[in-house]
Amino acid sequence: MQYRAVIKKSDGWWIRWLIDLPGVNAQEKTKKKLLESLKVCAKEMMETPFEPREEEELVRIEV
Repeated sequence: MQYRAVIKKSDGWWIRWLIDLPGVNAQEKTKKKLLESLKVCAKEMMETPFEPREEEELVRIEV
């Protein structure tokens, strides 16, 4: 899968977050490490099981 991301350098740190997966972000000293960290974070989020509460509903939306 591919996700859109914002990436920038700020005060000596590379920071990045995924637009399509809110909550997935990373901060590293090098751009290479940043990309690696972000891939790990995105994978972990996608593998984390989600159990909706009684008042919530989990639906799949295909685009």
